[in-house]
Amino acid sequence: MSIMSNAKRALAIAAASATLFSMAACGSSNAAGGKSDSSSAASSGKIEVVASINQWGSVAKDLGGSNVEVTNIMTKTNVEAHDYEPTSQDVAKFGTAKVAVVNGADYDPWATKAAQSTKATLVTAAETAGIKEGDNPHVWFSAKVRSNTADAITAAYQKADPSHKDDYAKFNKDWHAKEDQLESKIKDTSSKTENLPYAATESVAWYLADDLKMTDATPKGYAQASANESEPTPADIKDFQDTLKVGSIKMLVFNSQEANSTTDQITGAAKDANVPIVELTEQMPKQYTNLLDWMSALVDQFAAAVK
Repeated sequence: MSIMSNAKRALAIAAASATLFSMAACGSSNAAGGKSDSSSAASSGKIEVVASINQWGSVAKDLGGSNVEVTNIMTKTNVEAHDYEPTSQDVAKFGTAKVAVVNGADYDPWATKAAQSTKATLVTAAETAGIKEGDNPHVWFSAKVRSNTADAITAAYQKADPSHKDDYAKFNKDWHAKEDQLESKIKDTSSKTENLPYAATESVAWYLADDLKMTDATPKGYAQASANESEPTPADIKDFQDTLKVGSIKMLVFNSQEANSTTDQITGAAKDANVPIVELTEQMPKQYTNLLDWMSALVDQFAAAVK
C-alpha cells in the first residue's frame, strides 16, 4: 500500500462521515422513494447484516442461514479495502443494518466509521484477537481470528434475534466443524512447510504462513518499506532479486491484487531462479462463496509449492 493510500483512506473516512451526517439530516427517507432494504428485511423477519468485505460476509451468511440478509460492500479483487472509496449508497447500507461486520486494524476505516455511527451491533474481526491498528490487518488468514469472529457474529445474532438462538448455535457448531477440518489440513501441511523460508511481495498471507509454521525471509529493507506503506528503494529491490537468485528463499508469495512494476521484477527473478510462486489476492475471488473453502484451496497451493 502506497503513501497515496493514506490520503485516499482519509478522504474515504471523511466521505463516510459526510454521508452519515446527510442521512441523519434527511431522516429515514430514501432517494428512490421506495421501500428501503431495512423495511424489506424487517418484513421478512430476517436480520439485516452488512459486511465491509466479502470474506467476512460469507462467514456472516454461513452463521445465519435463511435468518439473515447479508450485503457485502466489497466483492471484487481489482481494488483493496485500503484504497476503497465508498459511495453514499455503501455508507447508507450500514445505517439500516442490525449487525455490521468489519475487518478493523485500520484496513477498512471507512466501514468502521460508518458502522460506529449507527445502532448496529458492530463485530470487528481484528479486535476479537486483540489485533490493533499498526498490526498486520489481513486477519482473515488467521485461524484464531476466524474462529473468534465467528463466535462474535453468532453472539450478535442471538442478541438481535433471541427467538432463533438455538438455530444460531447450530449454525455456529456446523461452521466450527468445517473450520476444524481446515485447521487439521493446516496442521498436516505444516509437516511439509515448517521452518520453510519464504518471502512475500506484501505481507498479505502472513497469518496463514505463520499457522503453517513457515519462516518469513523477506529481505529486511523491502519488508520494512512494505510495512511502512512506502516504495522500496532500487537497492531493496536488487537485494530481493539477489536473495532469490542464491536460493535461500524456497517460496515466493505474490499478492496479484497489488501487482506493479516492482512486483514484476520480483516475480521475474523468482521465475528465473525456479522459486515456486504462490499467487493470491486479498479479497475472496468470485469462484469462492465461502471463506473456509478459499483458505483450504490456498493451503493446497502452499503444499503444492513445496519442492
